Amino acid sequence: MHHLALVLAAIGVLGIGAQWIAWRTGWPAIALMLIAGILAGPVTGFIQPERDFGPMLEPLISLAVAIILFEGGLNLNFRELRHAEGAVHRLALLGVPIAWGLGALACYYVAGLVWPVAILFAGILVVTGPTVILPLLRQTNLAHRPRAILKWESIVNDPLGALCAVVTYEILHRTAQGDSVAGVAVSLLLASIVAGLLGWGAARLIAWAFPRGHVPEFLKAPVLLIAVIGVFVGANMIQEESGLLTVTVMGVALANMRLASFRDLMPFKENITVLLVSGVFVMLSASLNLEVLRQFEWRFLAFLAVLLFLVRPATVLLSLAGSRVPMREQLFIGWIAPRGIVAVAISGLFALKMGDLGYEDGGVLVSLSFAVVIATIFAHGFTAKLAARWLGVTGDTKKGVLIVGTTPWSLALAETLRELEMPVVVADTSWQRLARARQRDIPTYHGEILAEATEDHLDMGRFQALVAATDNEAYNALVCNELATEVGRHAVYQLGDVDHDDARALPAALRGRTLFPSGLGVEEIDQRLRQGWTLRKTRLTEQFSLKDAMRELPEGADQLMVIGKSGKIHFFSHASRPKPEAGDTVVSYAPPKPGAVRSETVESATSTQGDEDMTASPALP
Repeated sequence: MHHLALVLAAIGVLGIGAQWIAWRTGWPAIALMLIAGILAGPVTGFIQPERDFGPMLEPLISLAVAIILFEGGLNLNFRELRHAEGAVHRLALLGVPIAWGLGALACYYVAGLVWPVAILFAGILVVTGPTVILPLLRQTNLAHRPRAILKWESIVNDPLGALCAVVTYEILHRTAQGDSVAGVAVSLLLASIVAGLLGWGAARLIAWAFPRGHVPEFLKAPVLLIAVIGVFVGANMIQEESGLLTVTVMGVALANMRLASFRDLMPFKENITVLLVSGVFVMLSASLNLEVLRQFEWRFLAFLAVLLFLVRPATVLLSLAGSRVPMREQLFIGWIAPRGIVAVAISGLFALKMGDLGYEDGGVLVSLSFAVVIATIFAHGFTAKLAARWLGVTGDTKKGVLIVGTTPWSLALAETLRELEMPVVVADTSWQRLARARQRDIPTYHGEILAEATEDHLDMGRFQALVAATDNEAYNALVCNELATEVGRHAVYQLGDVDHDDARALPAALRGRTLFPSGLGVEEIDQRLRQGWTLRKTRLTEQFSLKDAMRELPEGADQLMVIGKSGKIHFFSHASRPKPEAGDTVVSYAPPKPGAVRSETVESATSTQGDEDMTASPALP
């Protein structure tokens, strides 16, 4: 018992630790989790999933994959398909059969598998899967369209790949018992339809029960989790491996029913998915058997090369031929196709089944599937960023700032950031108020920033920080609180300080971090603007430190932010005091110098020592 608890703790530490290292270093998380599992399993023997979990291993992995697929389905909003230019439909309807056919040819002629095993394994290789694609997309700065295509494809073709293997096995198994191929195909089709309807029906039931108060708030997440497990097991009882299709349909259906309850459930489902992806990937990597790996043959290397450089690119290029997806994006999508949990799990399952049918090649499926997983994870994980840059399909290389509200101060901040060559977008619900930003050539977003439709037009991944600067403190707090999960709780800011002694004030947990060490509020900002305060920029050098810069500014000046040489922005607040270095630029909010003539357009400050640009942003009316 104590050993099992230690194993569970080790799996959690290794999985989450690998993801944390990936976040800090930019290395692919899937490759780090694979290495961690191999070190803990085959190398040291500390974690041996088959020994530690026994007969519980297979159902645990199956349920985890089902929950991961369901969570992936919840991320698939049909509005996002507009950005995919029809590519997802093509990759599902054309790409799956093409990949299946080309893969079968490669398995037979290159890997040397017999036809039945080659066809079954090629069906499994159709799978890419969210367990490997989503961590890769999270770390790769991709343009919106290829990102959406890869995400949708991975979640849609996961159950399709499993169904391809099921269809092959059932035809082989039942025709051996005297059933006709047509009869088997019809029964499988009906079972798949029933499985899909079961997922859709479960989604409709939840969508009916949750808004009407039939499930209390504290039980919604547990009820949803148990419902996913229930429909997955129920569908598998109807037809083996059809549960993956059921939970995917259930997730996609719920994602497009626009239920208010699911906004509160998003953090829970994302957290549990991260835990499951980390844990299951480490467990599967640890379950690698060195004896099985010794079955690996040299011709399999040629098979891996054909799979990477011929089958996948040909599948994508043929499927997307004539589409509106540019060739450079097609080439990138054609390169990225890592395989992961589902491919290994299904291969292990059918290796035993094909062996029972008398096909000796079934025994090599496990070693071959792990070879595919390792090769694709390392090949695609470590080259995705490079390939994206080389093909020109990256998003904005420098993350900017989203400013909510068009007050005179927020526009001055936007102009300052633009002058410092930092990307900036000003958002407001009023087209008229945004006119002042458009007149200054500042990028704008017209619409309610909290609306669900905003996700289709404004990619939050473009921003490293959010500043809520409307004249309504409560709305600023709402914006920060709602968008903190997307931008980061540490990166959402608003004007005004927290008054812990005032029972009428908003608590810190419901608002963003405070801008300025002094905690300037909306009214104070407006008052200082009328007095001629401006934003001033100072470039630091080895000879000109922050202390020197502050001495050059008028008394009472407040430090606002530091922009590093790499483009990283750090705001000063009551809880954070960045330490600027040489080469960084410090932006301060300062009163006019004594005796200075106030201008309504541009106010210049004296350039001294390390000041490369001491021109203040306009003091806007």
